[in-house]
Amino acid sequence: MAEKFDDPFKELEQSIMEDMKMVYSEKTIDHFLNPRNLGRITTPDGFGRIIGPHGNTMEIYLKVRDGRVMNASFWTDGCGTAIASGSIVTELAKGKSVLEAQKITQQDILDALRGLPEDSLHNALLAANTLKEAIKDYLASK
Repeated sequence: MAEKFDDPFKELEQSIMEDMKMVYSEKTIDHFLNPRNLGRITTPDGFGRIIGPHGNTMEIYLKVRDGRVMNASFWTDGCGTAIASGSIVTELAKGKSVLEAQKITQQDILDALRGLPEDSLHNALLAANTLKEAIKDYLASK
């Protein structure tokens, strides 16, 4: 009996995924549905918080050892592309020197996500700028 109730939900889920794949890359969908490094780091070495032009907030937390980003995490109250952008920028930053991480751009994030729709490009910029803010905070505290 329960199987009858599961089928319509499975069909709906498949339909939604098909619609998403028409707009977003598989990489973007994966980082939205399974964000990496989501959450706050207590006592970070660097912290950045920016409210974007559309009102969504992004925070990035860094742990740095010997000039290298050992851990990075993010939090956002934004949409799926903001989540994907925060997830990928923290992945891109981890393991890099602070100076290398500081050079991560909006385009690097877009390339890593294999693109975003025009109306979501600002989320990649928000993630890049928030990372830069966290690095600036780290460098100011040294």
